Amino acid sequence: MSKLPGALAHLPLPIIGSPLFIVSNPKLVIAQCIAGVVGCMPALNARPASQLDEWLAEITETLAAWNRDHPDQPAAPFAINQIVHKSNDRLEQDMALCVKHKVPIYITSLGAREDINAAAHSYGGVVLHDIINNAFARKAIEKGADGLIAVAAGAGGHAGVKSPFALIQEIRQWFDGPVALSGAIASGGAVLAAQAMGADFAYIGSAFIATEEARASDDYKQAIVDCNSDDIVYSNLFTGVHGNYLAPSIRNAGLDPAHLPESDPSKMNFGGDVAAKAWKDIWGCGQGIGAIDKVQTAGEFIAQLRREYEQARRRICA
Repeated sequence: MSKLPGALAHLPLPIIGSPLFIVSNPKLVIAQCIAGVVGCMPALNARPASQLDEWLAEITETLAAWNRDHPDQPAAPFAINQIVHKSNDRLEQDMALCVKHKVPIYITSLGAREDINAAAHSYGGVVLHDIINNAFARKAIEKGADGLIAVAAGAGGHAGVKSPFALIQEIRQWFDGPVALSGAIASGGAVLAAQAMGADFAYIGSAFIATEEARASDDYKQAIVDCNSDDIVYSNLFTGVHGNYLAPSIRNAGLDPAHLPESDPSKMNFGGDVAAKAWKDIWGCGQGIGAIDKVQTAGEFIAQLRREYEQARRRICA
């Protein structure tokens, strides 16, 4: 295992909840952290931008109060996702608010910038950067990221195409810092498997859509329950970057999931109407949802992951 920075060193469970565009909110983040998992949301989910200040205050104050009242069961720290892409005209404003509230962990995506990492490091914040291949991983560390999130094939949202076995082993040949693995992880056994491959943490997103706290429609949550990996479509049509989406939502939009055109990557937009419509109506989702059979609270789901994780450890040790 890696030598982990303070914010990641003593997690009750080796799990980071991935940021879900539109879906993640303070209610979900707080529930994840209290249950022992790093909760995360995109800064861009706060609309208008001024709402981010209120949300960060709500999260930090609620978790601080929990920790005061439960010293023997402290909450996991929380994270904020920043889209480091030229289309995000809120980045500097959102980072200033995050620094103001001393956000413990940042997850940066779609671009690595030294100034963003330096802003986090100015007070001891930790930066984990999303990558889909070994080359991007090296660039992220060279620019000052503390750790990596290896987004392998099968992950929800903007997923890569690399096998998790290949991606983790290539990263571990040169990097001994914090690594989280993303890609179709939705059970405690899969969490243990991620660690066995060399990751420190499992990065779980799609499964949390089917929780009561998630800001998703009932139809979206039920689709997570009803569908499996056969219902996942990989396309770059909706944002300009390849990602995984639920076929039923594509059909509902009047499109044929089996015959989607290619998009121009230069048209990426993660803060405006096009991106919001894509994630709201075209539902992002990873291939691991076959393990999800009901909608429940985040705490109940995390308790299930904990049981499955311990069962898997006992099974392997036996």
